[in-house]
Amino acid sequence: MLTERNLLATQLRGSDRGLVMELVYGVVRWRLALDWLIAQKTDGRQQKELLQILLRVGLYQIFWLDRIPDHAAVNETVEMAKRLGFGPQSGFINAILRQYIRDKASVRNTLEHLKTKDPSAGFSHPSWIIDRWTKRWGSEKTHTLLALNNQPPSTFARLNSLVCNAKDLEAAWEEERVKFQQRNFDWTLPHTVYELSSHPPIAELPSFQKGWFYIQDPSTLLAPNLMEPQPGQSILDLCAAPGGKTTYIAQLIQNNGQIVAEDENPLRLKLVQENCTRLKVTCVSYQAIHDGYDSILIDAPCSNTGVMRRRVDLRWRLSPEELSSFAKTQLALLNKCVPLLKSGGALVYSTCSIEPEENTAVANTFLEQHPQFTLETERELIPFVYGTDGAYAARFRKH
Repeated sequence: MLTERNLLATQLRGSDRGLVMELVYGVVRWRLALDWLIAQKTDGRQQKELLQILLRVGLYQIFWLDRIPDHAAVNETVEMAKRLGFGPQSGFINAILRQYIRDKASVRNTLEHLKTKDPSAGFSHPSWIIDRWTKRWGSEKTHTLLALNNQPPSTFARLNSLVCNAKDLEAAWEEERVKFQQRNFDWTLPHTVYELSSHPPIAELPSFQKGWFYIQDPSTLLAPNLMEPQPGQSILDLCAAPGGKTTYIAQLIQNNGQIVAEDENPLRLKLVQENCTRLKVTCVSYQAIHDGYDSILIDAPCSNTGVMRRRVDLRWRLSPEELSSFAKTQLALLNKCVPLLKSGGALVYSTCSIEPEENTAVANTFLEQHPQFTLETERELIPFVYGTDGAYAARFRKH
């Protein structure tokens, strides 16, 4: 997917970069609802892929973007169609968009009623996801979650106490035109988490370049805090990339101890190294895995359903069959760590999934297979409860 880093390499200015991001992410999020609108005016006929995308972009601007005048949305979409070789179809595009502008108020009402009549089209999510969540939480809470997934996520930052304190970071942000609010959650430490409501490009901020903070959703702090790492310990972070949890663990032990960072993708492991360098983390190594660890963190590969609002294309890529496949991978990673952990050590398992098959079911199967472990605590964060990303974490103790 398109990222802010990709756009920094272009000649687009800040406001234009933001608009491009909004259009790309918005059209992907609302794809099913946009296609439903297109189908109403085309008798459901299949359009060429690029023509369908052009219609989606035009309709998204009309119904989901208030800052672009309707006539500008139509004109720009038509001109873009001509530039892309759809000159003969430009009249067709113009007609559909203008019809919807004329009926805009009634169509808005129809789209709102569609959320109840046909939630899959109304909230632009695959029906299988909606069905499984509705069975678990009921329609009202599921609809709240679907609505959250369709909103741009909040930007959160974690203070790096290895190199600065809250007072200095806040003063720097004031100078850098960053608008922020300190946030506290019952699983996070005080004066650690901030919500950024507006800011210049993050990578251009001097405070970022000096390693004073790390962009990180509060949900990702659950597992490291559940681990309760102590200075001087030997710790393994098995699935470390991109390094958010790794560097936070280093912060918790005050750079005093040894953290071995491992990831199956060597290229992604370089991200961990880059983040450790920027954040002045000195206790992380990338040596071969040994045994005798005091603590092990497994932030396992998963379906990512807890971060669906951030990974906007995920809903269209994920299939229900993958849940059981992920569970097998997750259990294999847990089994791999059994001989690596010393007696009395803590094994923390976490995902950014909100699916029971990947969370409690994996934890229960692991306990059945390894009676020398006990479950000390576990917790699940659901987006519609806390307003953060979804996550799960469990701490096992080896006896």
